[in-house]
Amino acid sequence: MDAGFFKEWAGLIAILISLLATIYAWLTSKAKVNAEHLKSVDKMLMNQDKRLSHVETELTHLPAKDDVTELKLSLAELRGTVGRLDETVSSVGRTVHRIDDYLREAR
Repeated sequence: MDAGFFKEWAGLIAILISLLATIYAWLTSKAKVNAEHLKSVDKMLMNQDKRLSHVETELTHLPAKDDVTELKLSLAELRGTVGRLDETVSSVGRTVHRIDDYLREAR
């Protein structure tokens, strides 16, 4: 192994090292782009998680199916009560009107 042998292979080794460095730089540049993309996707996912948590919180405050059914039944019952009150008030109104007419005629 003399100095001439190393001189012959030194150029080839330098080209090989340069080629490997270029490939490494190319691969790591793709990794950087992917890392930035993953950061943006992670940020979007965190935003979606916050939105979903907000919606879930709001949904807990909404009435359930049974609550709505109970409200419908209560409203139907209330309509019946109001209808009976309307009949009573109208009959009281007619009675008051008759009393008013009687008192006006009596004078």
